Amino acid sequence: MAFNESMSQTAASQPRKCGRFYLQELINSGGMAEIWVATDQDGTTYALKLMHKKFRFDFTARKRFVRGCDILSKIHNHDYVIGYIEHGKLDGTLYLLMEYVEASNLKLLFARQDPILLENVANILIDSAVALEHVHDSGYMHLDFKPENILVTRNGSVRLVDFDLALPKPDKPVKVSKNPGTPAYMSPQQLKREAFDARADIFSFGVMAYELLTYEKPFDGNNAEEILRKQLSGDLVPMLELNPDIPPALEKIVSKCLQVDPDKRYPYMSVVVRDLQQALYL
Repeated sequence: MAFNESMSQTAASQPRKCGRFYLQELINSGGMAEIWVATDQDGTTYALKLMHKKFRFDFTARKRFVRGCDILSKIHNHDYVIGYIEHGKLDGTLYLLMEYVEASNLKLLFARQDPILLENVANILIDSAVALEHVHDSGYMHLDFKPENILVTRNGSVRLVDFDLALPKPDKPVKVSKNPGTPAYMSPQQLKREAFDARADIFSFGVMAYELLTYEKPFDGNNAEEILRKQLSGDLVPMLELNPDIPPALEKIVSKCLQVDPDKRYPYMSVVVRDLQQALYL
């Protein structure tokens, strides 16, 4: 799990006991949970995700948390997906125990324009696409694919994390009763609350790739309505205008991922991976 430098200063000075673990350092805190560097009595280091106590009686949130744990337990055996160890309850709190990886997420790397991005951009693009391909091939949609959920180590190794919003991949587009997610990375179908399928993840991948290559979001806005309006306008700034060094073949791939009409997007992540490998000569 990511080592978030901005959180390290808020960590407790002394390890706090939590079940059989010792919480050493707070590394991230999100809407649903916080993540700690934790050790067991043998001194082994893990990433421990603890659901916020305010959700103790929120059965929808609890169900989502457990479902994400269950999905990760089924698909984690992959080089580019965070390693799963176990999940359950600690002192009444839902938890997920994962491998600990010394890494930062892409959102942090964007914020400081870390050189690791320039040095490893091709590998990050391809490896994150391969991770998403694995999720789909395993029968699931991630539905929260965004820079914050992509960890990158100092040597450029990728881990995809956070499967709390993941759902089984349908045979045909389906509507869902709830519509959680981060609007800037959601497909138009999700924002319009229409039926969608795994091609929603392909759109999200396109948003991430555009941002990775230009340091700008393709469809920016202060809320979901503004973002959807920009998506539907078709007024997408060509990536080559923002970064002339991008290979034209790569811009074509990302633009195809970002098509408003899902039938004009790539049908499968495997095809995205193939075209990326050809465009980047990897």
